[in-house]
Amino acid sequence: MSDVQPLAAEAAVEYHLRLHHPGARLLEVFCRIRRPDPSGQVLSLPVWIPGSYLIREFSRHIVAIEATSGGEPVALRKLDKASWVASPVEGELLVRAEIYANDLSVRGAHFDTAGAFVNGSSVFLRVQGREREPCVVHLSPGSAEGMSGWQVATSMRRLTGTTWDFGAFAAADYEELIDHPLLIGDLTIAEFEAEGTPHAVVIAGRHEADLGRLTADLARICGWQIGLFGAPAPMARYLFLVRLTGEGFGGLEHRASTALVCHRNDLPRAGLQGLPREYRNFLGLASHEYFHVWNVKRIRPAEFSPYELGRETYTRQLWIFEGITSYYDDLALARSGIVSSETYLELLGRTLTLVYRTPGRRRQTLEDASFDAWIKYYRTDENTPNALVSYYSKGAMVALALDLEVRLRTEGRVTLDDIMRTLWASYGKELRGLSDGAFEELAAEVTGSDLAEFFRNHVRGTVDPPVGILLAQFGVRLQLRAAESATDAGGNAGTRQNRPRPWLGLRTRQVQGRTRVTHVLEGSPAQAAGLYADDEIVALNGLRADGEAWDGLLDRLVIGQDVAVHLLRRDELREIRLAAVEPPRDTVYLAFDKTASPAAIARCSAWLPGAGG
Repeated sequence: MSDVQPLAAEAAVEYHLRLHHPGARLLEVFCRIRRPDPSGQVLSLPVWIPGSYLIREFSRHIVAIEATSGGEPVALRKLDKASWVASPVEGELLVRAEIYANDLSVRGAHFDTAGAFVNGSSVFLRVQGREREPCVVHLSPGSAEGMSGWQVATSMRRLTGTTWDFGAFAAADYEELIDHPLLIGDLTIAEFEAEGTPHAVVIAGRHEADLGRLTADLARICGWQIGLFGAPAPMARYLFLVRLTGEGFGGLEHRASTALVCHRNDLPRAGLQGLPREYRNFLGLASHEYFHVWNVKRIRPAEFSPYELGRETYTRQLWIFEGITSYYDDLALARSGIVSSETYLELLGRTLTLVYRTPGRRRQTLEDASFDAWIKYYRTDENTPNALVSYYSKGAMVALALDLEVRLRTEGRVTLDDIMRTLWASYGKELRGLSDGAFEELAAEVTGSDLAEFFRNHVRGTVDPPVGILLAQFGVRLQLRAAESATDAGGNAGTRQNRPRPWLGLRTRQVQGRTRVTHVLEGSPAQAAGLYADDEIVALNGLRADGEAWDGLLDRLVIGQDVAVHLLRRDELREIRLAAVEPPRDTVYLAFDKTASPAAIARCSAWLPGAGG
């Protein structure tokens, strides 16, 4: 460990990340402490990453850890699953860890011969007692063949080296250190500006993306969001770190970047006409994560100020930070001109459909959904639809209702935009944590209206917000129909209005060509008859129900028909009989009302520019 670079003068703690052994997926991470705790320095690794509320136990990927001081070994004693204490030393302490990196998600670390992606929370040891002091990170390539031409993309402040090169980087404290992920490899880089702030899309993986189209569209989305909160943007530079995979889709926000995973077909190709669903979904994801620059990275719950990374940190406010963001992600596409107002209504209809198809919204409030994210939202099971509600989709519905409600109450003088701008000025710019109830108080103050009943019913209660009634006053009709297939996500009028598919009340998936029940919905014929998740359906009315046959069998059913289901439960063959019933009308589609009053049309134009045009 003697070849590790010396400590930078301004840093209390210094790290050195080396791409050690790509064949074994091993990263080598050094942590040098100038003045360790004289009673014995304690170090730990976070057990979760901000933005993803589940204990992930990053320390389980440490395969070796050791310490030295002045070239001599120092004993390390493990205190718990993620903490160690070093024996007291008089000089500097150097800790070395080998970390296995094979997490292709946006939450951990991944390393192979094609490149590396690293979230600091999964590799950089936290020096307890020194978390608020400056630190420096040295990044160096390993010696394996093919790595010499690799580049580095991170929003961390650079100290040495040229742009996109290995070198040294600085962070003001540990929390900042782990909020700048690293993307390393043979990268495609496309730079652009939004409202004067430099941005870049950095892509790892093979692709045929039209970078001009991609950067132009992202610039419009980013520019609109910066304008919403007010220029300049709160970061000096922003990176979209995109990894292309054969499967997977998701993102995680950071203060000056976002980590995105998607399929290469989600990006636009040269000559692409229109806005295909895959590319539209990618832009919606990028819009969502970018909105977090303000809403959760800087405006954030008081419980997260600062983050407690060694255990669960509970808050009842995730619906504000994820739900309101989920409302604005698609709205930003419309207001920036990326999608038409009609397309926006389609996207909004799909969001509302997610809520209406969740029986659990009658059981769990938004506040409870936020609080229980650690044990429920990220740990779904066969009863999830019946027991909980998503603070993303239900939060977006409540944000929509709040926006429309305050527009009506104030005759358009105040909107949710104004509430968010005030929230930014009062909390985000000051980095002051938002305490429980503060959002409700601020909304009432900005609007000059008593919103207590609204929050009591829709946030602390399980009453659905009256979005249909509200939208009607903006010249938009909310209509409900039955789902037409397992892949019907709503947002359009459908094609089977005259013959809806009968309903059994179960969800299935194909496993090696076999039809397996994944969920049985509350109040359904399937639940009443005693079907369970994990049952394997062998036949429906005497006909084999595996593979592609399943959907065809469902289409043949008639409402009121008695249905015989043959199934395997574990290794026993059973027969269960149930009735096919009228399907619930839980699929939403929205349309502009051609008979709307001039006042309603004016309200809609103020909310959704270009509406109906």
